[in-house]
Amino acid sequence: MKKLQQRIRPWLVKYFALPSDVILELPRITIIGQLHVYIENHQGLETYSDTELRLKTNKGFIQILGSSFVLKMMLPEEILLEGTITEVKFISE
Repeated sequence: MKKLQQRIRPWLVKYFALPSDVILELPRITIIGQLHVYIENHQGLETYSDTELRLKTNKGFIQILGSSFVLKMMLPEEILLEGTITEVKFISE
C-alpha cells in the first residue's frame, strides 16, 4: 500500500499542480539573506549548537552551518533560526 502511495503522489503533483511540499511531505525552507532560516515540515531536532543545526526529515537530514545561532521559535514541525548562515546541506540517510 505504501509503495502505491509513493508512486501516486508525484503523479498528483505533476498533473493537478498540487504543492509538492504538502503532497510529498517535503520540508519547506525559507531563507532571508544570511540572517534567518524558517523551516516547516521537519520531523525533529537532531543537533543544535551555536554553529550547527541538524533536523530530521522524511528523506534524511538538513544541516545548517554558520555562527552565532539562536533558536527564535521551535514548534513540533516548524523552526526559526537566526544567526550568520554560511551553508545549507541535504544529507541522505
